[in-house]
Amino acid sequence: MTRVIAIANQKGGVGKTTTSVNLAASLALSGSKVLLVDLDPQGNATMGAGIDKHAVDASSYDWLIEGVSLESVAQSSPGSFLLVPANSDLTAAEIELLGQDQREVRLRERLAPIRDRYDYVLIDCPPSLNILTLNALIAADGVLIPMQCEYYALEGLSALLETVEGVRQRGNPRLAIEGLLRTMYDPRNSLTRDVSRQLMEYFGEQVFRTVIPRNVRLAEAPSHGLPAILYDRQSRGAIAYMALAGELNRKHAGVAAEASRIE
Repeated sequence: MTRVIAIANQKGGVGKTTTSVNLAASLALSGSKVLLVDLDPQGNATMGAGIDKHAVDASSYDWLIEGVSLESVAQSSPGSFLLVPANSDLTAAEIELLGQDQREVRLRERLAPIRDRYDYVLIDCPPSLNILTLNALIAADGVLIPMQCEYYALEGLSALLETVEGVRQRGNPRLAIEGLLRTMYDPRNSLTRDVSRQLMEYFGEQVFRTVIPRNVRLAEAPSHGLPAILYDRQSRGAIAYMALAGELNRKHAGVAAEASRIE
């Protein structure tokens, strides 16, 4: 059963793109078929996945707006997953979508005929609640929220959760919170521990048990165009993302088994 997951947080610098690339690679390494859609005009996920955003012949703009086939756009990443690359051309998509009817469902329409080819479709969203992020939330089954354990992150989380609830009411009632992922985690910091405890108390099972530590290798890997698991598979960051992939796989294996039992 395919799972479409939007990786979103309107606050920048929380590890959203790092999570998109490394989770895609870790899921692929665990045997899943993965498609990563870079929906951020900055194209950081594209570069981090080993694809030169300046050299691509077609991007997510062409796929989303111009109707170019996925086969013509998607590229294989060194991380063994398929990538729909992005670059600054995607900025024009925000303007063009605003002038169209059904602008919020364009991504869902483009994914519909191809989503069943994959176990996971991950969508790296822009660091803002714009029309591209809204498209991702309308198309997704769940939203994975990377966040740092700091005070301002909690404020941003409230705004994002309000948006998710709005999307449920406006056109995607099945949208679930895939999970809250604690990133750049430093247990030596008392504020980090306090915010982490608050998240666990308030959100419970919606918080991933896996935490992503502050890790130099995770920060270095994008400059080499590699996921951390290929750059240094023994690093704490790479191990953490493999653990996250395992947690996600176990979660959805349990959901699929329960659905089969009910049927």
